[in-house]
Amino acid sequence: MRALRFIDVCAGAGGLALGLEQAGFEPTLLLDNNAVACRTLRLNRPEWNVLESDLRDFDPIEHPESYDVDLLSAGLPRVRSAATYKRADSDKERELLRATVYLVHAVQPRALVIENVPGLVDHPDFEDVRGFIRSELEHLGYRFRWFVLNAADFGVPQERRQGVLVALKSRFFDAFRPPTPTVHEHVTVGQALRDSMASRGWPEADAWAGQATIVAPTLVGGSENRGGADLGPTGTKRAWARVGVNAGSLSDDVPGPDFVWDPSLGPSGMVKITNTQAALLQSFPDEWRFAGGKTIRYRQIGHASPPPVGRALGLSVREALGE
Repeated sequence: MRALRFIDVCAGAGGLALGLEQAGFEPTLLLDNNAVACRTLRLNRPEWNVLESDLRDFDPIEHPESYDVDLLSAGLPRVRSAATYKRADSDKERELLRATVYLVHAVQPRALVIENVPGLVDHPDFEDVRGFIRSELEHLGYRFRWFVLNAADFGVPQERRQGVLVALKSRFFDAFRPPTPTVHEHVTVGQALRDSMASRGWPEADAWAGQATIVAPTLVGGSENRGGADLGPTGTKRAWARVGVNAGSLSDDVPGPDFVWDPSLGPSGMVKITNTQAALLQSFPDEWRFAGGKTIRYRQIGHASPPPVGRALGLSVREALGE
């Protein structure tokens, strides 16, 4: 299988890039403005060409390796609706999306993949964004398709709906098919975390796993300026509590042999998950390491695109390109 070349912008902890690598793509450049995320990428793939830079300042003329690539991929920060961003002090997320589309002008990849919120696909609040993308890509000779994928359909033990745009040069577009689910039954929280919960000799690991029969709620990384790490908003915390997990914070380690699991006692009687377990819920491989302190590591994990989704998208794009 020939390795296809790609650029990944807003690469974060590397979930999308890792999935594309598994699909037979080779990165020529990975870009992110977060120093710790860049450390994570270099820690795991020292051979990757990682550039710490704001996408809005990136000039491909200074990086000739960004030209003549097969794919430009972008797991962008979550774009806010028109009503939300008009109340905010900045429009950074939309600026990054526009910068990605303008980068298509410069590097002319054969394909483009953008991953973002599901609402970007068809919600009226994002019609202005879709209109901008449509006019720019059609002008450049691309055809495109919007769709929503659920990571749980690709073996990720998490309910995570992702809005996706795939654009291809017109001559390749008719051969493109969105990825189809790779699993018939979703992987539950209990199945995904049972072994790690038992790794320090906790005797109730099997009992906990046996009742944790849901797919995990969506992990939320939070903002860079937000306080400590937790597993999401109030509704998400309630869903976790139903399987005996205290989602108010992360633990430094899994339960030991003396931990008494008794959810009737409230949060103190529930288990907490660790960053390592959060990475399992995103389907990162066991050996993938994250730089930084506990909260910073969790933000990278929560913001990541699960690698199996990136792999599925990469294989669909490969097929459309005749590779």
